[in-house]
Amino acid sequence: MTKLKDEVTSLESKKTSRRKFFKAAAATGAVAAASLAMPNISVAQGTVTLKMQTAWGPADADPFFEMAKDYGKRVEQLSNGSLKIDVMAVNSVLKTAEIADGVSTGVVDAGHSVTAYWYGKNAVSSLFGTGPSYGFSSQELMGWIEYGGGRALYDKTLAATKLDVVGFFAMPMPAQPFGWF
Repeated sequence: MTKLKDEVTSLESKKTSRRKFFKAAAATGAVAAASLAMPNISVAQGTVTLKMQTAWGPADADPFFEMAKDYGKRVEQLSNGSLKIDVMAVNSVLKTAEIADGVSTGVVDAGHSVTAYWYGKNAVSSLFGTGPSYGFSSQELMGWIEYGGGRALYDKTLAATKLDVVGFFAMPMPAQPFGWF
């Protein structure tokens, strides 16, 4: 009985030390990834403010601009105020078709638009904007992107544009009225 108890105690301590190792490794990896991902962002008095140009607005009646502002508020709340996003309306700094290039070159820190606006760089990018009038709903499009191989096609399309950006799919949009033009 004592031998069995000693073996169980030994196994439990191995599990504990393994957990500690993986927790420490995960924390170290997260810090390293964050420091590499944001090398050009300076911290002033503990708060980082990012400029995010949108393709929407400026009217408060524009639902997409409102969603972008809500996103900025959530980020600020989740970071306890240490990360703020200055959400800018369309044409504040860049024209709609210039947002991806502006993010890539560092004119702005982030963009909130639709990949269909990259059509001039790669026609396939239109598939990742709003869907066709007939076919995927916006929720089905998100499902295809995340679970049906769409993300791999997106990554290939993004690489072909030569843009230095990372895309996050959020807030799916419905099909454009009267067709997919």
